[in-house]
Amino acid sequence: MDDVQAIGASIRRARKEAGVTQGTLADLIGTSSRTIHAIETGTGNPSLGTVAAAANAVGLHLRAADD
Repeated sequence: MDDVQAIGASIRRARKEAGVTQGTLADLIGTSSRTIHAIETGTGNPSLGTVAAAANAVGLHLRAADD
């Protein structure tokens, strides 16, 4: 699994554990549920800011590998 897919899978897992739908997460961060789907499946080309916002909204935080 590549990094993009791994990040998406982590966001999906955290979202489901929080009991949040893709639509609700999309509303929380001001994007579409289609974008959330793209993030979670590692497809499309969402911005890094959108991916970070989705991660933060479900309690995850992105950090550089050398941190």
